[in-house]
Amino acid sequence: MRTEAPLLAPIFRSDGQARLLSALLLSADEISLTELALRAGVAYPSAHREVGRLLDAGIVVERLVGRTRLLRANADSPLVPPLREILLIATGPVALLSAEFAGIEGIESAFLYGSFAARMQGVEGAAPNDIDVMVIGAPDPDLVYQACDRVEDVVRRPVNPTILSRSEAGADSGFLAQVRDGAVVPIVGELPWA
Repeated sequence: MRTEAPLLAPIFRSDGQARLLSALLLSADEISLTELALRAGVAYPSAHREVGRLLDAGIVVERLVGRTRLLRANADSPLVPPLREILLIATGPVALLSAEFAGIEGIESAFLYGSFAARMQGVEGAAPNDIDVMVIGAPDPDLVYQACDRVEDVVRRPVNPTILSRSEAGADSGFLAQVRDGAVVPIVGELPWA
């Protein structure tokens, strides 16, 4: 796992390590090693090595079902709650917004953009002060704002939604050109220009 330290949380050894920890600690699910590697976007051998370290540290526990290793956060580890809090602030907005938006009808797609998305994509720059999220479709705006407020409380950064209809998202404007040309992190559905 020879990637650079993540810009949003440089305390982790690598971006891959942060993604693996996020997949394990920000979910209550038991997850197989193969699925973990897929969710975190790392090679299976890298996931295998990192999971070995996490098991040795007592951060993760495993259960064997046949030949499948099922992994989950160790609820008894004193390291898990503070790690979870750091991961929620650094990498959690995508998972949290995805869960919040899943219950809102009318959202066709949603994604992060701006400085937070750029840092998640490895673009260097100053630490972001807020999180910009674009929602495409015709959802109830109050539900979107309430969902963003709940996520804001957890990640301790302002979460600023921009809600556009499909036709508004396809319009020509300097702002939308900047969004399309910049870093984005998908949350729900496909990007409107993909």
